[in-house]
Order: sequence, then structure tokens, then C-alpha cells
Amino acid sequence: MMPLWLEILINIIFSYLASVGFALTINVPHRALNLSGISGIVGWMVYWIAARVGMGRMLSNLLGAFVIGILGLIFARIKKCPVTVFNIPALVPLVPGVPAYQAVRSLVNGDTNGGEAAILRVAVVTCAIALGILLSTMFTEMLSRTKKFYRTRHNRYNS
Repeated sequence: MMPLWLEILINIIFSYLASVGFALTINVPHRALNLSGISGIVGWMVYWIAARVGMGRMLSNLLGAFVIGILGLIFARIKKCPVTVFNIPALVPLVPGVPAYQAVRSLVNGDTNGGEAAILRVAVVTCAIALGILLSTMFTEMLSRTKKFYRTRHNRYNS
């Protein structure tokens, strides 16, 4: 069995490489590469920790995508780039590639029941990832509106 520190290190390295590798593939600006990789690391580690404590694949992916969405919005303001520059590459480690492959393989081999069940699992995980990004956007929008509301209310009473 692998020591925990080594497992964490391997997860960090490969989630960074997957995110930055995909970012290079889709021509992300070089000034945003490291932050795309950092978003990928943080999102994957949130997923990995949530999965290790038994939260399940769907909730773990949702939490990972939520954190990626929040970081993407923060990094987009810092680097003055579109949010997708950070979110799309960072989501790559969360994409259920092996289950999707197994679903297609089951269908090709004639196991329709197993293939349909695997496709359903992939669809649920994909929806959880999309929901995580959506919730992060809604959360930050709610925070900014609340902040704006209190700022204007405070200024009105001080004038």
C-alpha cells in the first residue's frame, strides 16, 4: 500500500499536468497556464478528499466543480481573462473518462444492460459537474449583489 503523502503528491502532480496539458491544447494564454493548473489541483483534491471520506462520486464531483468555478471567477478577475480560460482546463481531471470508455465498451460487446447503467452513471457525474459550475456562478453573483446592496444602503444613510 502506498503512503498517504505519496498518494497526495501523485494526485497533485497528475491533476496539474492534466489541466495544463489540456490548457495548452486549447491555446490558453501562457499567463493563465499556472492558475489553470492550480485550479485543477484544488478541484481534484476537493473531489479526492470528498470521495475518500465517503461522499460518493456525484457529490464529490459537484464539490470539486464548485471550487473550480469559484477559483475560476477569482482568477479571471486577477488575470483579466475569461472565466472559461481557467474552468475548462481545471475540469479535465474531474471528467469521467474511464467510466465513459467502459460504457461504450460494454455497448460494443453487446452488454446493453451494463452499458446503459454505465452511461447513466457518466451522465449523473457530468450533470453534477455542470451543477457545481452553475452553483459557483450563482453563489458569487449572490455575494456581489449582497455586497452592492449593503454598500448602497450604507452610503445612503451616511450622506
